[in-house]
Amino acid sequence: QVQPVESGGGSVQSGGSLRLSCAYSGNPALMCWFRQAPGKQREGVATIKPDGAFTYADSVKGRFAISRDNTKNSLYRQMNSLRTEDTAMYYCAAKTSGIYVASQTLVPDTYNSWGQGTQVPVSS
Repeated sequence: QVQPVESGGGSVQSGGSLRLSCAYSGNPALMCWFRQAPGKQREGVATIKPDGAFTYADSVKGRFAISRDNTKNSLYRQMNSLRTEDTAMYYCAAKTSGIYVASQTLVPDTYNSWGQGTQVPVSS
């Protein structure tokens, strides 16, 4: 069973950078970083396949980067040029097995294993 565990969250000023980590077990078919701001729906922001192919949401393209180290069973997300609107709870999610629809990799229902989340408040 894949059980993601996030770390690395914390307060940061606008324009700053932060790196989130996600430790997992097993060999998930697909992994994704989501975020959820207060009063908003959960949003998929970056996904990565086992072969390293990735997809980003338009809202974070050019600022966020996702990477994966299979030897350490870890997923990372580097966030640069942070904005106050990036303030959210950030979640790591995994699809443990099976097929998936390529156009749905940023959709929460695609994933069946979720971490507890790590808070990232961005101040102005």
